[in-house]
Amino acid sequence: MRQDTISIDRFYRTGLGRAAGKLLARRLTDLWGETDALSVLGIGFPQPVLEGFCSKARRCVAVMPDAGGHFRWDATGRGNATVMAPQNRLPFADGLFDRVILLHGLEEADSPRALRREIWRVMAPEARIVVAATNRRGLWAFAERTPFGHGRPWTRRQLSGFLADGSFQVTASTHALFVPPIDQTIVTAAAEGWERVGEWVVPGLGGVVLVEAVKRLYIEPGGAVAPAVRAVQAPKGAVVLPMDRAARERSRPKP
Repeated sequence: MRQDTISIDRFYRTGLGRAAGKLLARRLTDLWGETDALSVLGIGFPQPVLEGFCSKARRCVAVMPDAGGHFRWDATGRGNATVMAPQNRLPFADGLFDRVILLHGLEEADSPRALRREIWRVMAPEARIVVAATNRRGLWAFAERTPFGHGRPWTRRQLSGFLADGSFQVTASTHALFVPPIDQTIVTAAAEGWERVGEWVVPGLGGVVLVEAVKRLYIEPGGAVAPAVRAVQAPKGAVVLPMDRAARERSRPKP
């Protein structure tokens, strides 16, 4: 059963949720820096990290699954910036967004491949996406009182392969949320310290895997992912036949 948006929002209003949102937002800022005059799309429940990119972006929208229930989010200076829609049918034109954030959207997606195709479609050529998913090897995957303890967790290799299979080129990956999933002030107040120690001591055991990728225009999503390296042209006026058919044509008696 999919988590409802009210439950996820309630978590991010707790001390642990606020600490988690800040740590994830910092990772994204390190990757992207400013998003001046860019179109930014968040999918799933991206609000905890999307807010920091909205003030200077040309366009800033959060898409939430319609199965999760209605939720209003007012981006700074923009009013309501939330759209409810099926994840396999995003209500946007092709090639519209320069940056995409997927948070709390992949783990419980009915069809991860259909979601991947739709994201690819609405991204501009060479646009960038960051997918944040629960780490299968981290403690947060077992924390059912948080949004990260629901759905299908991923490893970094699985997530990188999933994006590569959809005509994305992976450019960076990391882990975040080394702080234990315990909502106590003594833990959350030292979240930055937990993060620094975790990166150094157990770098692969962060609660969340983040993978950045770039949209490539090799093929339509859903087909083979090998790029076409060069075009093959036949001489003008000649008919190029498959090898087996060409052999049969040569064996026919001439009139």
